[in-house]
Amino acid sequence: MAEEKKSTEKEKKQEETTDEIIEVKKQNETLKIKLDETEDRLKRVAAEFDNYKKRTNKDRETMYSSLLGDIVSKFLPAIDNLEKAVSSETIDENYKQGVELVLKQFKDVLMTMGVKEIETVGKTFDPELHEAVSLVQDENLGEKEIKEEYRKGYMIGDRVIRHSMVVVAN
Repeated sequence: MAEEKKSTEKEKKQEETTDEIIEVKKQNETLKIKLDETEDRLKRVAAEFDNYKKRTNKDRETMYSSLLGDIVSKFLPAIDNLEKAVSSETIDENYKQGVELVLKQFKDVLMTMGVKEIETVGKTFDPELHEAVSLVQDENLGEKEIKEEYRKGYMIGDRVIRHSMVVVAN
């Protein structure tokens, strides 16, 4: 009877151990599922944060470009007037040189800000860059070729600040 008791106790211990092993495996599976879910959430949050950073950087660049374009467009009439002053005839060469230096300073500042002039004369008319104020017939020029520029246009990167006013041939 002692042997039967020992074997029953042994069987009970084995069953308990087996039950404990099954319980530990269930807990392990549950923890693995929770870990996978947590890793998935972490990856999603990291991706969302990366997208947020990219979006805010793009918004910041767009806002900077827009503000810069607004500020530069306020200076363009002054630059136009300086260019007219340089092209006009004057007796005082020192005065003319002073105006040329001021104009050069303005253009240097614009260049450092990424502002560039839109090319016109001899180029093909592009409504994205140019504003046609007149159309002329000229056999020496190609179709939609720009013959003359009335007012310079400027752009920052791919954004037009002010369209060029031009005369288009044919």
